[in-house]
Amino acid sequence: MPKMELSSTFHFAASHFLTQYHGKCEHMHGHNYKLIVTIEGEIKSNGMILDFKKIKEIVEEKILEKLDHTHLNNLIENPSAENIVVWIWENLKNSLPLKRLTLYETDDYFCQYEGK
Repeated sequence: MPKMELSSTFHFAASHFLTQYHGKCEHMHGHNYKLIVTIEGEIKSNGMILDFKKIKEIVEEKILEKLDHTHLNNLIENPSAENIVVWIWENLKNSLPLKRLTLYETDDYFCQYEGK
């Protein structure tokens, strides 16, 4: 069976401040984040890598319930986009066959992580 990538997009809002940065972002502020979860796998006999509904359930339980409308500094020591995406990876890696995570802090600024 062919191997391919499958992506789902999620949104959450949260506040944070950067503890090791000097500039505007050292003050508390918020973002409407966009998270793209990309998995990789072979197409199974049912024609899917994994049901989109299952991906949604896992991301909502493991990530969105913990991050949406929260203050990220309460969970992540220095919640830069880079540190947030690593935290998300660590909380999803045992539940999904992750290929890549993309986290948008704004429409123009994002980071990608492949667990390396």
